Amino acid sequence: MMNLTLKIWRQKNASDKGSIVDYQVSDISPDMSFLEMLDILNNQLIEKGDSPVAFDHDCREGICGMCSLYINGEAHGPDRKVTTCQLHMRKFKDGDTIYIEPFRAKGFPVIKDLVVDRGAFDRIQHAGGFISVNTSGNTQDANAIPISKHDADKAMDAATCIGCGACVASCKNSSAMLFVSAKVSQYALLPQGQIEATDRVLNMVQQMDEEGFGNCTNTGACEVECPKGISLENIARMNREFMKASIKS
Repeated sequence: MMNLTLKIWRQKNASDKGSIVDYQVSDISPDMSFLEMLDILNNQLIEKGDSPVAFDHDCREGICGMCSLYINGEAHGPDRKVTTCQLHMRKFKDGDTIYIEPFRAKGFPVIKDLVVDRGAFDRIQHAGGFISVNTSGNTQDANAIPISKHDADKAMDAATCIGCGACVASCKNSSAMLFVSAKVSQYALLPQGQIEATDRVLNMVQQMDEEGFGNCTNTGACEVECPKGISLENIARMNREFMKASIKS
């Protein structure tokens, strides 16, 4: 069992200045998940009549992307290819001090404590992350459309992006290009995605810029910290798609 010091960012609302507050937790099992440890802390705070620490979570199975925390200077913490909810306390040692902060980016304003507004990602997807389907009665079954194994695999790899925002949090420029490129690539590789191909990449990149995200400088931190291992190849593909679209338009 472990005794830990937690240094957690507390911020009452979006306009509050916020600060780091120290907490002590004891008897933490190495088999607990990181969020279970925070649950224990919050139970202690509630029992004392204090305000619990606000943090996002939903499925706790590593697929929804809600549990985005900055832990000891790393998006989702010290493990690799896992989300915060899949991070276990065995990655820490008895007596450790753990810094827990929200993701920091202009496009991710803090709502409260460790919760940030990632609505910017939704707006980027609304700008072009969809396909048109003929529903006139002559709809072709997607499974009947021949797709090369290579393209299908690449599209599936891109589609595993869960939109958690770790790429933004780990980038020195707060760039969202890994996220946007994954959404662009997902459709650029498939025949169903060709109808909006030109408008998609132009609209999504424009929306990304409007949301205040920075540009990519090929540092590669986004791929390292991504819990799904989304490849930088997708950014190169998006740049090619953007160039083709710019010429066509």
